Amino acid sequence: MDIRTLEQKVATAFPAARVEVADTTGGGDHFAMLVVSERFEGVPLVRRHRLVYDALGDLMRAEVHALSLRTLTPAEHDADGSSGEKKRQELTREPRHLRKN
Repeated sequence: MDIRTLEQKVATAFPAARVEVADTTGGGDHFAMLVVSERFEGVPLVRRHRLVYDALGDLMRAEVHALSLRTLTPAEHDADGSSGEKKRQELTREPRHLRKN
């Protein structure tokens, strides 16, 4: 699975969103995704994730084995306080269950 395909699917559903995707294992089936959208304002976390899953459609049932999501409003993203580089590192960090240490 190509990262750009995931980004495009989500960007189509969330046109003004910031979408970042990382392949966390290099195998093309485990991903981490950050989606920052005003559309998440007032929406509970589980519903935010469902909106992203819906945007990905059949990819979630066939090609994506694991997806770690961060879904934030712009205000939440700005209040996070992390630098852009730190956020990128968190996005690409190997999931805890796959770490060797």
